[in-house]
Amino acid sequence: MKRIGETTAFKDRNLKLQGADIATRRGWTGVPNFILESDQISIGAKLTYAMLLKYAREMDECFPGQERLAKDMGNGLRSVVRYISELEQVGLISIKRRGQGRPNLYTIHLKASFWKKRK
Repeated sequence: MKRIGETTAFKDRNLKLQGADIATRRGWTGVPNFILESDQISIGAKLTYAMLLKYAREMDECFPGQERLAKDMGNGLRSVVRYISELEQVGLISIKRRGQGRPNLYTIHLKASFWKKRK
């Protein structure tokens, strides 16, 4: 049985990445598979988690404003607030509210050990 975080080498792959275009030159974001495969959080929360990873700095923290997240995700502000709350409730992010019109500081938990399953 594999442990969380172990990788598997595949002899035969059915996916090939080739070349770079205008979209891939802007970068890409890797999202942990346990997030993508989870039935415990909504698709909106998964996208929000991916966007927070996109903005993350060297210390696993990021600070995009909620309005920026909403614009980049093509969602309304209320939806983004709901998705952020969902991620915080299950322990995938921690939020430091900085007040005075400054964006919140989000700490992204990349280890499955932070995961609090919903009942």
